[in-house]
Amino acid sequence: MNKFAVAATMAAALMCGTAHATDLEVTHWWTSGGEAAAVKVFADSFDALGTDKWVDGAIAGGGDTANPIIISRILGGNPMGATQMNTGRDAEQLIQAGLMQDLTSVADAEHWKDVIRPAKLMDSCMYEGKMYCVPVNIHSTQWLWLSDAAFKKAGIATPANWNEYVADFPKLKEAGILPMAIGQGWPINTMWGSLLAGIGGLDLFRQVNVDKNADAVRGPEFKAVVQALADVRDATESNAMVPQWNDAINLVIEGKAAGNVMGDWAQGEFAVANQVAGKDYECLPGLGLHDVVDTGGDAFYFPKNSDPEVTRAQLELAKMLLTPEVQVAFNLKKGSMPVRGDVDLNAANDCMKKGLAILANPDNVLPTGDQSFSSDTQGQLQDLVLAFFADKSMTVDDMQAQYADIVAAAD
Repeated sequence: MNKFAVAATMAAALMCGTAHATDLEVTHWWTSGGEAAAVKVFADSFDALGTDKWVDGAIAGGGDTANPIIISRILGGNPMGATQMNTGRDAEQLIQAGLMQDLTSVADAEHWKDVIRPAKLMDSCMYEGKMYCVPVNIHSTQWLWLSDAAFKKAGIATPANWNEYVADFPKLKEAGILPMAIGQGWPINTMWGSLLAGIGGLDLFRQVNVDKNADAVRGPEFKAVVQALADVRDATESNAMVPQWNDAINLVIEGKAAGNVMGDWAQGEFAVANQVAGKDYECLPGLGLHDVVDTGGDAFYFPKNSDPEVTRAQLELAKMLLTPEVQVAFNLKKGSMPVRGDVDLNAANDCMKKGLAILANPDNVLPTGDQSFSSDTQGQLQDLVLAFFADKSMTVDDMQAQYADIVAAAD
């Protein structure tokens, strides 16, 4: 064998033992300023591994828009390399159909069971004893965000809870300030869930979203929550309704609106605007009425494919998403809490520290509807809430009765 043949043989051998660079398309619906800054942490960290390339597949419009596209591509045989979805039951049928990668080997090797908390987040990714997704954060939705500048302009103190806030609506209007900015669509449903936990209380929330107790829905405590939503509906001005959730938060940041009810991902927008919690804005978990957070969030799923190099890159990304350094950097940008319980969070802002303190008490931690109800039931409940908020002729009793019927039939 001549020297050229030897060299060629050695090169081929080296190539066989070396991982090839793979472009890995990752779909997600993180498109606001704060979300884009957060997802960039993942993209840059993956690229920095030096082997593969993150190809960004952002889908504007939130989960309601993105999920059908994501599911359609997977079912149609055109899967992405990885995709963000909510932690819960959104991908349940895809897993049952055998269309998602089994990540158990990575989970075992990286000891996820020892570091992910609360354990129910890992349970949400399990099916028949195997791991099918990577939870990357803990998002809670029960937060009231208030502009200190808006209340100062109105000549009143920034309220400490929902009840004080609603009582201030007339004075805010007199000062030319929108009492509340509201994003259209799913943000209204998010506000509804926050009212259920804040006004209804933890026991009622669990009875409805965990026990699926239709009798609890028919009770007076639940009716009081529906009435609170009706009060907001009836007090909402047309110019307070904006297209997206981050548009509503931006009105609060600018001091044009006094408040907004939104999940803790709102912190990312305040951070991009260089606003400081406790100085420029206030964050009240449980609407200031209860110390409560839920354990929703985001997870990454990895659709099956026929290319072993893509599979290798998928497992590398799955492993990287839960490394301590990436967990801290991502969640500080996103406004969420890390799923790892062993990371250094000295850099956390006041809002994240509030959430972490509440998370430390299991009695104050709630599941989300994503983790309890199927996608079909979630859709029915959201459609009802949106219809009620849009139609002032729908009575509180009508809403309550229809909600009970849906919960009674929930799977």
